Amino acid sequence: MPVIPYRLDRLQNQKDLAQFLCTFRQANFRNSPIQIASISLEIDPIDPLAVLQSIVQPDQRHFYFEKGQQEAVLAIGAAIQLETKGKNRFLQAKEFIQNTLLRTTQIGELDAPFSGAHFFCNFSFFDDVSETGFFPSASIFLPRWQVSRRGDRSTLVANLVIDQYFDPDVAASLIWRRFEAMRSVRHEVVDLAIGHKNLLKKQNVSHTHHFKNSVSSVLKLIQKNHLHKVVLAHALDVTSPIPFNLITSLNNLRKLYSNCYIFSASNGKGQTFIGASPERLVTIHDQRLETDALAGSAPRGKTAIEDTQLANDLLSSVKELHEHQVVIDSITQHLSQLGLEARRPLVGNSKRSSARLLQLPNIQHLHTPIQAKVPSSVHLLDVVAKLHPTPAVAGAPRSPACEQIRHFEQFERSLYAAPIGWVDRQGNGEFAVGIRSALLNGCHARLFAGAGIVAGSTPEKELNEVQLKLQALLQALV
Repeated sequence: MPVIPYRLDRLQNQKDLAQFLCTFRQANFRNSPIQIASISLEIDPIDPLAVLQSIVQPDQRHFYFEKGQQEAVLAIGAAIQLETKGKNRFLQAKEFIQNTLLRTTQIGELDAPFSGAHFFCNFSFFDDVSETGFFPSASIFLPRWQVSRRGDRSTLVANLVIDQYFDPDVAASLIWRRFEAMRSVRHEVVDLAIGHKNLLKKQNVSHTHHFKNSVSSVLKLIQKNHLHKVVLAHALDVTSPIPFNLITSLNNLRKLYSNCYIFSASNGKGQTFIGASPERLVTIHDQRLETDALAGSAPRGKTAIEDTQLANDLLSSVKELHEHQVVIDSITQHLSQLGLEARRPLVGNSKRSSARLLQLPNIQHLHTPIQAKVPSSVHLLDVVAKLHPTPAVAGAPRSPACEQIRHFEQFERSLYAAPIGWVDRQGNGEFAVGIRSALLNGCHARLFAGAGIVAGSTPEKELNEVQLKLQALLQALV
């Protein structure tokens, strides 16, 4: 993976850029019939969501990933991609990334945040999806264009496939025009939404009675010691008289849930998976891994006193603490299978975790951060493959819990509760869990939410929990 630390602002015009690309092609084409040039340029701060609104076409593939209010990255189009399925999909994704990087040259301002080649990934919950699904089981792509923001710094990236048909003049013209268009975008998203929430029609995909009966059946299995936990999801279909406004919905999510992952993954065919997830699956940066155990929930109170009481009840609930500990133990076990030693905050000399609260506007969760050092031999996607699905979104033990999910749920999860994120050229990256999410398809949206069923659960309470989570999305959709 060659690196050329070239300052692109030295290129005064399109002709200079064309000459640079011509020289690069001549110097590298003999090494391989197909090369990739990843060109990075740092620019004045810009909001990637505003770029998504201004430049990206509805039939153009995109991937948007925002981490709280700290950073955001937008990928547009696909320079090279892989779609696959089956049990080896994570391994195939890793090999695709590694093989692509072998023939990729990194050019430009590579000290800028989000510079260089980044691969954007979304996976389905199960290894295989139906042929009628809108998204494949695994999709990984190196974008044609990328724009990012971290703090007060922004970076543009162009990824070019250089083959026998590559024309430096045409490529230079396209890059020059695209970079200028992105740099000229307004700094703020324009709200173009029409107030029509009262016209939305809502229908449960499966009846609420079915969900409660499923909870009752799972509880019987738990009582027989066949299972410790099963996470059952509920889906809600929402129909609008006009197409849902993707940008305004995302902007609403970022305002309402500023400490969550805001994401949007489009297939370029009219369908987009969006959400505001509070759950990180894993982050790796400079061989330091961070992940989270997030399980055990309670609503927020209407007053400060009620809110404090609900929080204290959550922190002392035997049922919720047990559900949370199941997730911690599973993450620790799966990391150890990769040779990684998990570290987490402890209470005194106890081996039990010290759970914290993650408080969102309408719900609060038990949360324990977990860290580990990662050797260079372990790839980020190795960790993703090992952790997914966590007991927080599937249950425990994993395989029988997933069997019950397939048995009881009357819809396909698709990307719901599955890994969504990115990997860079150095093996760093971040994946969220695609919960509190929705699939937008023109005037139709399908919303997903789940609840963990453990000993002590009640059907009515678990239904109330998923309905509470669905409200978070309903509040944002326009």
